[in-house]
Amino acid sequence: MKRGHLLNRILMLALFAALLIYLGVYVWDSMNDPFTTATAYACTVDDAMEATGFLVREEQVIQGNGAVVDQLFNEGEKVARGQTVAVLYGSAEAAERRGTLLALENERDQLQYALTQSADAGDNARLSGEIIDAITTLRSSVASEDFTRLEDQALELKSLIYQRADAFGTEEEGGATVAEMQNRIQALNAQISALQSQSSRDTTPVTVSQSGTFSGMVDGFETLLTPAGLENLTPADLDKLSAQTPQQDATAVGKLITSSTWYFVCALSEEQAANLTEGKDITVRFSRDWSGSVDMEVERLGPPQGGRMTVILSTDRFLADTTLLRKQTVDLVFRSKSGIRVPTQAIRTEERSETDEETGETTVRQVTGVYAIVGVQAEFKEVTVVDQREGYCVVTPVTTGVPGTDKKALRSGDEIIVTGKDLFDGKVVR
Repeated sequence: MKRGHLLNRILMLALFAALLIYLGVYVWDSMNDPFTTATAYACTVDDAMEATGFLVREEQVIQGNGAVVDQLFNEGEKVARGQTVAVLYGSAEAAERRGTLLALENERDQLQYALTQSADAGDNARLSGEIIDAITTLRSSVASEDFTRLEDQALELKSLIYQRADAFGTEEEGGATVAEMQNRIQALNAQISALQSQSSRDTTPVTVSQSGTFSGMVDGFETLLTPAGLENLTPADLDKLSAQTPQQDATAVGKLITSSTWYFVCALSEEQAANLTEGKDITVRFSRDWSGSVDMEVERLGPPQGGRMTVILSTDRFLADTTLLRKQTVDLVFRSKSGIRVPTQAIRTEERSETDEETGETTVRQVTGVYAIVGVQAEFKEVTVVDQREGYCVVTPVTTGVPGTDKKALRSGDEIIVTGKDLFDGKVVR
């Protein structure tokens, strides 16, 4: 019995020592095998280059000689032939009279409208809804700091409120009687006639002889940069233009852009220009004064000069959004790649044996992939690297097309193993 008891104790001690050794090895491996993970996510990367150049348009400066100019069109708005785009005033007093005249005409129109409306619940509700909409529009313009139509929006709101009060108010509620409104209209007509007589002597309308797009900005480049002059423009010419600050026409009231086609001209190195092909499109991404992208055709690649080439791009899109732009730094995006972003360290190349079921022949091939954590195990997922950047790769999952198998392919959101030793399919990692 004593001998058996001794053997049991020896066996227990051996098992305990083995357990300690196992735990020690596990801790050692853990300390020397830092296990880190990262989340894979979808991304798009661009092959792009930065370029600084000029926007070029068919532009006609609209001349004026008044002391005060009142532009009647918003930036980028379409103008028809023969339309008045601005009013010139001989003095500030004349401009003030014009403002008074417009206010009186607006009040008269409000009263005339009120007289013609039936005071039923439908009109009441409609006007109330329009007032709410006008207030919302006004608040939105103020919040976005868009003050181009603020005065018109305020006048519109005032008009609606006036219509609401006069059309549906009673005498007890402060509403005007029909007779009172008619008398007020007569008085307004007299004031308007007197101001119109004065305004005809000290205001000059400015009309355009052809249709186009209106712009209130005149920067002096209108005659220095024209579509007709682009063909002979060299990189040296662009350098000179970049250093210039053209004299602006103080008498101009704006300009008319007479063609929907506009251009972006810049100088690129011969190496950069090699990525472009005449007649092909390239995406131009603006980000400074306008946030937008537009596909432009490579109109012309000029002859090399000092290792650089003039590049001319053209489009007929987004003209109204770009009328204020002249010298701009943009990104020329000539290729985009989409896929799943993973750290470069997570990419692994392994040998995989495959056996042909029909012939029984076994082949070994090199495969590229990542280990993803599925449940508590590591699972190898084959990928194709489509782009490599600093610290990460863009990959696409390799799929077989066999139903039921592609669900194992790498997906955005998978947790992948970045660092780890002795990984294999099915290894318990958690």
